[in-house]
Formats: sequence, C-alpha cells, structure tokens
Amino acid sequence: MGLLDGKVAVVLGASAPGGSGAAIARRFAAEGARLLVGARSEGPLHDLARETGGLAMRCDVGNQDDVAAFIARAVDAYGRLDVGINAAGLPMGGTIADSSVEDARAAMEVNYFGCLHFIRYSAQAIVLFSSLAAAQPMEFVYSYGCAKAATDALVRYAAAEYGPKGIKVNSIQPGPIRSDMASGLWEVAGMEDAYAREIPLRRIGEPDDYADAALWLAGPSFVSGLNLPVSGGNQLTRMPYLSERPDMTGNDPTNAS
Repeated sequence: MGLLDGKVAVVLGASAPGGSGAAIARRFAAEGARLLVGARSEGPLHDLARETGGLAMRCDVGNQDDVAAFIARAVDAYGRLDVGINAAGLPMGGTIADSSVEDARAAMEVNYFGCLHFIRYSAQAIVLFSSLAAAQPMEFVYSYGCAKAATDALVRYAAAEYGPKGIKVNSIQPGPIRSDMASGLWEVAGMEDAYAREIPLRRIGEPDDYADAALWLAGPSFVSGLNLPVSGGNQLTRMPYLSERPDMTGNDPTNAS
C-alpha cells in the first residue's frame, strides 16, 4: 500500500525529465497518487503523464488564470485535490548593482506571485519550492534569492491562516542540485567539487532527494509552516564564492540554465 493511495496530486514545474518536478511526479505515482502535471513547456509533459498514468496540462504559474484553470482541471478529472506541489521557478542571475528593477519584478512574478496564486487555488497539503538562497546570500542571484525569501514568508503566513481549515503549507529549500536546468554548471571543470566541499555530506543533491522530502511533507506528517532545507547540511555552511577562485571567476552559475 502506497503512502498516497487514493490521493490526487498536482505537480507544477514538471517538464524537465531530469528535474525535481518530474522526480516528484514519478515518486508520487509509485506511492499511489493520481496526477496532473504541468509546466510552461508542454511538450515533455505528455511523456511524463504517460509514464505516471496521469494527465498533463500547460500552465504558466505566473498567470493567475492559468493556475485557476490547472487546479480546476484536476478537480474536474478526479473529483478532488489533496496535494499541490509547485516546483516551478525562474532562475535569474545578477547582483544588486548590475540588475534592473524589471529583473527583480520578473523574478517576483514567477517565484513569489506564482506561489501565491498556487496557494489560493490549491490543496490540503501544499509544498512550494524555495531555495537555500532565500536564507543564505549567494553570488549572482540576488533577485532570485529575495523572491524565494518572500515565498518562505508566504509559507509561514499561509500555514497560520489556513491551518484551522486543515491545510498545511510548507516549502523545500534546495541546495545545489544535479538537474537538467543546472547541467551546464556541473560541466565546468572543478565546479561540482567546489560546491561539494562546502556541503557537510560532501555531495550535491539529486532530484530524488527532493522527491523524498516532498513525499514526507505531502503525507500525514504533523508539519506545517516549515521552510525545510534539503541541502546535505549546506544551510550550516555557505555556497562557494566563485570570485575567490581565480580559475572560476566570471562563472555566473545561473548562466548554466
């Protein structure tokens, strides 16, 4: 018997076959959930839907009407909605000095307002994807990190407001991860070792690590309002400052996406 037998789940940000969203969809299907997967890029979604026995629908999480229609599709198809996972995000590079206000607004539109839309229309157990950058300043990603910090605050407010209705809201703060989006980063010579040395467990994360965390938060755990670092302990240390390494200077990690 699976942990999610009889449950209906939606997973946004599931278009990359090697990403966290797809890994979560596969894990949830293996645990018995009926699924609707979504993302802005529709093509790969249908392969994932076939693989997991679920449904697929294009959805831009930054568009409130898209999110409302996406959630309605799940309820129409399955008659209920139990679990909502929003793993969609927009990585953006730059420092405070070299980024525009428009850059910051674009980061907020997807990474914060997308989560707000999702919470308003979503399920009994909601899991949002934040970032370790929300709590730990990192080079090159100020607008992304600030948007994710707003998301973590939203999680706490939503957990307090919706808790009396039986709704729990949490976020996952990923650290460095091996994924389709970050594949270019790890191809830079020495980059993975530089990151792993700063992580107490001495490795970067894998998509299945985040699927494990999402399953725990989506299940019957007595947990709400948590911003959960899933980083091998990297929240206790720091990201490598690439500007300190002459051989890596100029390697903006977000360019890897």
